[in-house]
Amino acid sequence: MSRIAEQSFDTVNVVNGHDATPLLPGIVLWDMWPIQCPDGSIADIAGGAVWMALAAPDRSDPALRHFEARIRLLHLKEGQWRDLGWALPDTDYAFEREWAGTALLKNGIVSLFFTAAGVAGNPGGYQQRLFETHGTLQADGQISNWSPLQESVANNGLHYHIADQQEGEPGKIKAFRDPAYFCDPADGQEYLLFTGSLAGPASEYNGAIGIARRSDNGGWELLPPLLHADGVNNELERAHMVSKDGLYYIFWVTQAGTFNPEGPIGPTGLYGMVSDSLFGDYEPLNGSGLVLANPPEEPMQSYSWHVTAELLVSSFVDHWGLKGRSLANNPQLAAESFGGTPAPFVTLMLDGNRAGLRRELAHVG
Repeated sequence: MSRIAEQSFDTVNVVNGHDATPLLPGIVLWDMWPIQCPDGSIADIAGGAVWMALAAPDRSDPALRHFEARIRLLHLKEGQWRDLGWALPDTDYAFEREWAGTALLKNGIVSLFFTAAGVAGNPGGYQQRLFETHGTLQADGQISNWSPLQESVANNGLHYHIADQQEGEPGKIKAFRDPAYFCDPADGQEYLLFTGSLAGPASEYNGAIGIARRSDNGGWELLPPLLHADGVNNELERAHMVSKDGLYYIFWVTQAGTFNPEGPIGPTGLYGMVSDSLFGDYEPLNGSGLVLANPPEEPMQSYSWHVTAELLVSSFVDHWGLKGRSLANNPQLAAESFGGTPAPFVTLMLDGNRAGLRRELAHVG
């Protein structure tokens, strides 16, 4: 990991005004994922694909979105987006808002795994739990008859820090979120990967990628972390896995500001490791773990990259067009520069322990 800052790396193209055009007027979108098949490929739904994204009203302050986030359904066909509305019905929940996760389609049933954030009646907290619900897919991409929400697996504090903070700030809080479904092609065993923080760490920078295994009774059993960045980075966000050519690739995203300033600091980007078995020894991709990043001239323009089995990579437009300007103590610039819309798709190339961008146009259905 010592070579993060020194190596050359692939960068996405500079975002322009067309790329940053809002998809849904008055609503900001971020943290996207498609409904996928058990093998991780994008499910064919109504001649295209159904994507989920976090969404919130545009309050002219992008920081506020995290406290009103709900999951939105979007249908993508031949490059055209169609809004399908909120994923889950309006009702009273024990949590305050919905954060990122993944969705699985199997035998006509959509299983949504997501983060239940905050506590109802006590606004603004950073408490995090892993929840799931299951609904029936309709021909037009809508989902009906959601099952009662249930906690997938509770954090017992043995391996992972309890994410129960009421006060905090993004980038510095502890994590137990972002559940990502994975089915091991070697034996069909099901898992949930997630973003966590180590229990009993050596450093306050103690981000981890956790894992839970489907048990015989249909629930999930917490296992020790697959990997961690104790002493290096506080957050390994939106951790997920792709299997290709008999290898296991773990991907996550992180911000430049969540690295330990006393250690190697990498750019905001998509990072990953590879192993020849799910619980084997993981090797950083490209020698450092860095797979792709924003262009150096616009280091904050996009974030939250997610990789599918087809190696299609989604993200959202974050703060673009800054041209070297700082967001510090400048709320007007933060509001004006925030995209809050899907960024252009890109595709990855994977070859053993090497990873990078394919330069041809990404096919998105």
